[in-house]
Parts: sequence; structure tokens; C-alpha cells
Amino acid sequence: MLLRVRAAVAQLAAGLGAGAGAQPPAEPRGGGAGAGSGASPPAAAFCRPAFLQLTPEELRRADDHTGRAVQSPRDGRRRLPWRTGYAEVINAGKSQHNEDQACCEVVFVERRPSPRGRLMSREGCGELDGGRKGFYFHYWALFDGHAGSGAAVMASEKLHVHICEQLRDLVDILQDPSPPPICLPHGPGDPTRVSVAEDDGEVPNDAVPRFHLEKAVSHESLVIGAIENAFKHMDDQIERERGAQHLAGGCCALAAIYLMGKFYVANAGDSRAIIIRNGEIIPMSREFTPETERQRLQFLALLRPELLGKEFTPLEFPRRIQPKELGKKMLYRDQNMNGWAYKKIEEDDLKFPLIYGEGKKARMMATIGVTRGLGDHDLKVFSSNIHIKPFLSCFPEVRVYDLTQYEHCPDDVLVLGTDGLWDVTNDKEVAGVVMEVLTSYEPNDPCRYTMVAQELVVRSRGVLKERGWRLANDKLGSGDDISVFVIPLGGPGNYT
Repeated sequence: MLLRVRAAVAQLAAGLGAGAGAQPPAEPRGGGAGAGSGASPPAAAFCRPAFLQLTPEELRRADDHTGRAVQSPRDGRRRLPWRTGYAEVINAGKSQHNEDQACCEVVFVERRPSPRGRLMSREGCGELDGGRKGFYFHYWALFDGHAGSGAAVMASEKLHVHICEQLRDLVDILQDPSPPPICLPHGPGDPTRVSVAEDDGEVPNDAVPRFHLEKAVSHESLVIGAIENAFKHMDDQIERERGAQHLAGGCCALAAIYLMGKFYVANAGDSRAIIIRNGEIIPMSREFTPETERQRLQFLALLRPELLGKEFTPLEFPRRIQPKELGKKMLYRDQNMNGWAYKKIEEDDLKFPLIYGEGKKARMMATIGVTRGLGDHDLKVFSSNIHIKPFLSCFPEVRVYDLTQYEHCPDDVLVLGTDGLWDVTNDKEVAGVVMEVLTSYEPNDPCRYTMVAQELVVRSRGVLKERGWRLANDKLGSGDDISVFVIPLGGPGNYT
């Protein structure tokens, strides 16, 4: 009963302030040549996700740091695919606006037309299937902006378009059960190229191995590669358009793509995703921070010491070294080490460490706390000309979950959350909230997943008291922007 009262209050608060955006995911977004070609609004303009469909007054309330009302799609407005739940709340004054962005789309991937209207099969015997023109994928994504919301806004509008473009060349290959061809007969869309069969009158036979060793490549790995390349193209677009669009800062990106029975969860940053299945917690991502990527960063600094600008040392020490400690032995570790060892302190070791601090306070070059993401092309070390972007990676880690391998119930969900959630709530606590709320609603209740998302946001935000926002245990609540998707994995009608 208490949960229902709390949910009703949260729903009322959501009605008093939610967020606006572009187009609701009512109709599948096309993936043809013209997809995403429309002009984007100024990236610096404050906006909320399209599917919230906020009025100007609701948008104003969503931007209120004092009340921090939880925002969710309201009853009577078009629901998200799969009855997905979503909730968000603005920060407690950390930045002027909510710098998180979210996107939920159903995207149609249309086969890219080839000059001859066909793609040779693996055996070179004509079209794979002239009747299959494309397929759909479902897409959910969260973007946690920093130093401005411009990069997050653009990524929320364009990343799924780049994923679609990367998949267009794979439409026939992914729908063909045979292994992907190692080498395509000719480049799709290249009118200057002709197939080998047309050139010499012989049909190429890929079934006969020409080499002793050939790697087996799965359809799954092709999709992963398409997603990875899409992130790179998204980062390139931000770099090209950052001047004209006034794109400041960068963003972490977490995306879940459902395609052909599998979930592909791609993460670049410190947002995270977990699956809760029959009470079991399955991590679907990991954080990318100066601590978790220490060895990669140190190895790059070793290969390209000029990137350090003669101001930083690639070695890690437990604390800053004092000049009076020159010649002494101190604990350290380099790019090859997981453990620690002692070394004699030299003059070069007095420089500021490339990675300093621990946990959420760890920073690379004393500037940034995440090591993967989109944007940040102009980010420099304070009061210097040392660029940080060379150390940042835009490529995500992609993990795959095969839905067809398990029997799922309506209480099995995938939870996506920005770091505002995970900073104060661990996996076990999130799973506890999910199970607690879902048991309070009937399996066919269309609002149950929205209620879960709202409860996760409310518990992570806490309650405003004299000493700030506090959790139930009186610890500090999250003062960051919080955004959460709750995606059901099982139940009637979810996979349509």
C-alpha cells in the first residue's frame, strides 16, 4: 500500500514537470538514405527527451533544482516500446540544466541499393533473397553530458542514425543463416566495380579455402563492429560540427540495441547496465574511468610521451612525491603492473601523475574522471595547451545477451542508468527495488516498469532536508542528474 501511495505521488510530481524533445517514438524511424537528414535544433538549447512530450510550463518545472520533481512519460501520452519505464530528475545545482539526455526509437534498417540491385551470395549464385528489404531494431540510449549538454543532445539525435547506416550494408548478410562472406564480391553502391563473375566469366567459390587459416566470423560480431563504428562516426560528426553547433564538452554514452533476438549493450563512459533475471544480477557493462583503464592510458603515454607536455609522469604512486624524497624508494606501478613495487625516486617522478586519486575522485591529468565517451575535442588541461582527447576513446565495450536462450518472466528487466543512479545505489539495492515494486503491480499493468524507474530515481535522489538531499539511511543522496530506463525482457506482447 505504501508503495502505491508513493508511486501516486511520484506520478503527480511527474505531471507537474517533465521534458520535451523531438519526435515521439510512435512510428518507426526510417533508415533510408534520408534518415536523420533534417536540420537539428541548436545543440546548446535546453531540451528534454522527445518521448516526454513536455509543455513549456512542464519544461520549466523540469529545470527546477529546488523541487527536483521526477519526470516520466505521463498517462494518456504515447507509451514507449515494450512498455519500457523511464524516469529522470535534474541535479541539485551542479549545472544550470539537466545535462543527461535519453532516446528511445524503433528504427527500420533498409538495405542499401547496389548498382545492379543484387548482392552475390557466399556461393556467388545471385541474390540472397530479393524479397527481404530490411529489418527493425529497438534502441534505448542514455547520454550523460559534461561541461555542457551540446554533445549529449546531438548524440541523442544522431547515434541511432549512425548505427542504422552501419547496418545497411549487412541487411542481406545478417538475414542469411550461412556464415558471413570473408570478402564481398564488390563494394555495395560502387558503380565502378564489377563482380569477379562478370569480369572473367567464372563464379567465385568462397567455399574452397584459399588459405590454410581463416577466422570464423559470426553475425553477432558483425553487429558489434557496426555499433563500434557508429560510435566512431558519431564522435567524428561532433568534431566536424562543434563550431557551427556550438557543441561544448562531451558525454558518456550507454546504448541498448535489440536486434534479431539479442540485446547488444554498448557503453562508453561511467553509466552502467544490469539485467535482473529471476533475482539474479547480470552485469551488462562496466565503468571506464582513469582507474579501470589505467594500464591503457599509461601504455599510450609510454608510446607517445609528447602527449604529457612535460608536465605529467605516466607512473602511478600512492600519493604525491615531495622534493625531499628524491633518492628514496617509494611504491609505484607502471603500464605492465597490476601489483606494486618499489623504485628509486628520480627528478622526473616529481611531475604530476597522469592518473591521480581513487574511486569517483580519480582524475586523468587532474581534469576528467571518465576515459571513454563522445566529444571533448577541445578539452585541455587547465591553464595549458595540453590536449586530453588523445587519451580518450570513443569506442564502446559491447556485451551481448541472447534472449532466446532463456525463458523470461514479466519481472525480468534490463536497467540502464547514468552515474547519478549508481553513485549512491549498488546493484543489489537496485535489484531489491525492482523486485519490491514489481510485486506490488499486476504483470499486465502497463505502468509497472515506469513505477520501477520512478522509485529508483526517488531513492537515489533522496529527500530534501536541512543538510541537503538525504537517503533513507541519512547518507547524502545523489546531487547529479539521474536518468533510468527499465526494459522488460519477458511477458506477453513485449517483443512486438
